[in-house]
Amino acid sequence: MDCCPPLCCKPLADESAETMAHALKALSDPTRLRLFSLITASSEQCACDLTEPLGVSQPTVSHHLKILTDAGLLTRDQRGKWAYYSVNPGRLAELSAFLDPAAVAS
Repeated sequence: MDCCPPLCCKPLADESAETMAHALKALSDPTRLRLFSLITASSEQCACDLTEPLGVSQPTVSHHLKILTDAGLLTRDQRGKWAYYSVNPGRLAELSAFLDPAAVAS
């Protein structure tokens, strides 16, 4: 794992702590956490399909998607005027290993 050692194993270096804090901060907002879970539950989601399940406006969805993408949690694929988002599997694996190293080992 390139980012951060598992939480249980050794103290984080400054850079690793900054990297992980950025991802955790992005997920700390309830709307972003719901967005992340909606996208994680499918292979990808068009931004246009995320306003209704969340009950928020398109600009709000776009704002939250940008934060999740900037944190490296999502990838964005522009297709014409629509943007499609999917979970960055490497980043998800880093988060999983950081929070629960036993889950990744099994």
